[in-house]
Amino acid sequence: MQQQTTNKSPQKDRTNSQYLMQYAGLATQFLVVLGLAVFLGIKTDHWLHLSFPLLAWVMPLLALVAMFMRIFKDTSKKQ
Repeated sequence: MQQQTTNKSPQKDRTNSQYLMQYAGLATQFLVVLGLAVFLGIKTDHWLHLSFPLLAWVMPLLALVAMFMRIFKDTSKKQ
């Protein structure tokens, strides 16, 4: 009988724990970026003496959009 040889890429040889660590890292980055965006938005609102917390709302929304774009790019299948 012939042995089947498979050309597995290093990407396919990953274990579940490696995927868990990758996504745990992504979640941590997500929370840190979101927290920093809220903090900087609040500080900037105080610095600009705005009565409505405009930047405290806008900066986290922009951070969410940027992070979702990055997550979609990182997790999409490579062609």
